[in-house]
This record gives sequence, C-alpha cells and structure tokens, in this order.
Amino acid sequence: MKGYVIAEIEIIDQKTYDEYRAQVLPTVERYGGRFLVRGGKAEALEGSAPGRVVVLEFASYDAAAAWYRSAEYSPLAALRQSATRGRLILVEGA
Repeated sequence: MKGYVIAEIEIIDQKTYDEYRAQVLPTVERYGGRFLVRGGKAEALEGSAPGRVVVLEFASYDAAAAWYRSAEYSPLAALRQSATRGRLILVEGA
C-alpha cells in the first residue's frame, strides 16, 4: 500500500519557508515520492481550513517514513518547523 504524508500548516515566516521549499523536492524524489498537493486553494467543508495543505505520495508507508526520518530531510524538517505551525501525519492508503 502507498504511504502519504499530509501536512496542514500555517506559515509564520515566509522567507524561511521559501528556503525550505527550494530544497525539499530533491529529498522527496530521492525516496520515490511526489507532491500530489502543494498549497493551492482550500475550502473547509467541515471544521476550519488550515493555511496550507500539502500531500506527498510514496510507494509505501515505509518509504514515506524513511524519507521523513532521513538524514537528508532532518535539517529541512527543522527549517520548516521554525517557519510554520501545524501538523504532519503519515497515513497508509490505497
């Protein structure tokens, strides 16, 4: 089954977040992932909408977990965390 990383974030430091965005794609691709959603228009159908939604797809749950826990992504995760508030979740799916 595929693995998905879903992020709901609010950007609090745009400049730092832009630095993160400029560097993250090669790490995602290195682990076989791709962006399905990377920001864009969002509408709350129930509850409240986050500032930004990102969805990454990987070949498996384990591949998604390996990317998130990788040495390549770790410093970028810290950079993103310094520029945003929100949450990331790892989900197994079809």
